[in-house]
Amino acid sequence: MSLWNKHEIFEKHSLILVIGILIVVSIGGLVEIAPLFYLKSTIEKVEGMRPYTPLELAGRNIYIREGCYLCHSQMVRPMRDELERYGHFSLAAESMYDHPFQWGSKRTGPDLARVGGKYSDEWHRDHLADPRSVVPESIMPGYPFLLEAKVETRGIGDHLKANRAVGVPYDDAQVSEAASDMIAQASPDSAAVDAFLERYPNAIVRDFDGDPSKVTEMDALVAYLQMLGTLVDFSIYDNKANLR
Repeated sequence: MSLWNKHEIFEKHSLILVIGILIVVSIGGLVEIAPLFYLKSTIEKVEGMRPYTPLELAGRNIYIREGCYLCHSQMVRPMRDELERYGHFSLAAESMYDHPFQWGSKRTGPDLARVGGKYSDEWHRDHLADPRSVVPESIMPGYPFLLEAKVETRGIGDHLKANRAVGVPYDDAQVSEAASDMIAQASPDSAAVDAFLERYPNAIVRDFDGDPSKVTEMDALVAYLQMLGTLVDFSIYDNKANLR
């Protein structure tokens, strides 16, 4: 058998082919994973990053529950067309508290890594309830029920505990006051706001859904969307790039 025909061994014997695939995949995995054990940190910490507030975390859960990640990615790639449309490319640190992360690879809609502060709360409410009222060509389904569904506070403390177990630095006070903090963030007139801001200093406090009488799932989802891409001061990185 010539060298040229030795591949026939793999084509005619499926077990040998499977073993060969496993060997190749194992080698590739070791090459990618092994170096990580020798690095002090695989994520460069950046100033401004913090864990999600309970309301933002609840909004993120709704985002995942409704399948938003299937059409929207949250990762700006370091290519010119991406940078011109979405801004600074994504940093690993921006996803350090995401379990799981929402990078994604499919964009039926635009990337949302920098959507925070780009639109008003009213725009987000209208867009989520009736997408075509603000974007006529949109094929996104509407979620008007979010305006009526009260956000669920039960179990949010346990959710923070679960995130702490995988490395998110929530302290005991943040865990024990999670339900109160969730309501306080969407209730600017609440007496609990000051205590909330002590635990989450750079969080946004306001009535996100336009209805101060209750805290809804719309409050949670809009709060989550409005903080995406807002925690890091990217002008620092742009200035460093200009100095090179």
